[in-house]
Amino acid sequence: MNETVQTAVIGVTGYAGAELARLLLHHPHLQSKPPVFAGRVDARDAERGGVPLGEIHPELANSHGSGKLVQQPFSWELLEDLGVEVLFMATPHEQSRQWAPEALKRGIKVIDLSGAWRLNEAENRAVYGFEDEGSAIAVTTQAEAVYGMPELFRKQIATARLIANPGCYATSVILPLKPLASAGLLDLERGIVADSKSGVSGAGKAATAKTHYMYAADNLSAYGVFGHRHTGELLEQIGLEREQIVFTPHLLPIPRGILSTIYVHFKTPQTKANVMHVYREFFAGSPMVRLYDNALPQIQYSVRTGYCDIGVQLDAGGKRAVIVSCLDNLLKGAASQAVQNLNVVEGWSEAEGLE
Repeated sequence: MNETVQTAVIGVTGYAGAELARLLLHHPHLQSKPPVFAGRVDARDAERGGVPLGEIHPELANSHGSGKLVQQPFSWELLEDLGVEVLFMATPHEQSRQWAPEALKRGIKVIDLSGAWRLNEAENRAVYGFEDEGSAIAVTTQAEAVYGMPELFRKQIATARLIANPGCYATSVILPLKPLASAGLLDLERGIVADSKSGVSGAGKAATAKTHYMYAADNLSAYGVFGHRHTGELLEQIGLEREQIVFTPHLLPIPRGILSTIYVHFKTPQTKANVMHVYREFFAGSPMVRLYDNALPQIQYSVRTGYCDIGVQLDAGGKRAVIVSCLDNLLKGAASQAVQNLNVVEGWSEAEGLE
C-alpha cells in the first residue's frame, strides 16, 4: 500500500473534472501531494503560470489550498518533471485515444473517464468511429485496458496500468443486472428493458440545442434509441446479445442524477428474499453499492454521493421484477468511480475519500 501518490488531471474544466478535482483535493491520502492540473492555456494565461483553479471553478477556491493551484499548459515534460504517477483523463474520446498510449509509454498509469478504451469488441466500438481503429497501437492499448468497475474487476484493477472508467448509464444498468445474470436467474429469451433517465449534466458542459434551458426545462425526451454509445458496455459486461436488451436513455429536466428502471423475467419463480440474498452475496465488500430492502431508490437519495442505490420489487407470482437503480452521473457515473479505482490501485480502502 502506498501512503500517497502524485496525480494529475487533464480536463478539469468540465463538470466531471470539477467533481474529480474536489474529491482529489479532499482525499486523505493526497493532502501532501495535491493534483497537478494541466490543459489548454492561452498565451496570456501562460505568462502568469496558468489559470487559477478558483477562476475555473469558484466553488473550489481555497479548498484545502486549492486557491494557489493553477491549470498549467499541458506537456508531457511537465508531468514527468512533477513526478506524476497516475493521470486522470477527463477528455474527449479521441483525445484519450491519442494520449493514453503516450502516458503508458512514459510509465504513467491512466484512469480514463472517456469512452476511448471501454469496449473490447470492434462491433461495439464502431459507434464511436475512432480514426485509429485497428492500428497496432490501438490494438495493443485496448488489450491492456481494464474496465473500471471495482465491483466486477477489483482484482484486475489493482494491477492495471490503463483503467477505462465506465459510462454513467452503463453503471446504473450493469450493477443491478450483473448479479442476477451471473446467478443464472434471468430469462433472457423474454428480454430485458432498461428505461434510464439522466439529468442534463450527463451531456457534458458544451451547450447543445437539446440541453438548452428552453428545450430541457419542463420536458422529458428519449434519445439514442437502439444506438446509444453505452449499449456496448451492457452487452459486454453483463454477457448479453444485442436482441436480449432494449436500453432507452431519456433526458430529465434536472441538473444531475440517473434513475434506471429495469424490467426482467426470471426463469423460475423467485422470492424477494432470494433476490436480495443474491445481491448481498455479490456485493459483499463493495462499499459504494447500497441495497434497499423495503423501498425503492430515488435520485434525491443518491445525488451528490458516490453510491449506486439498488432496489427491487417482484410481482405476485415471482416471475417478473422491476429493479430501480440510482446514482449521480457526475460521481458514481464518473468522478467518484475514478477515485474508487485509484483507491484500488493504491491499495487504500475502496471508499477512502468518498463517504
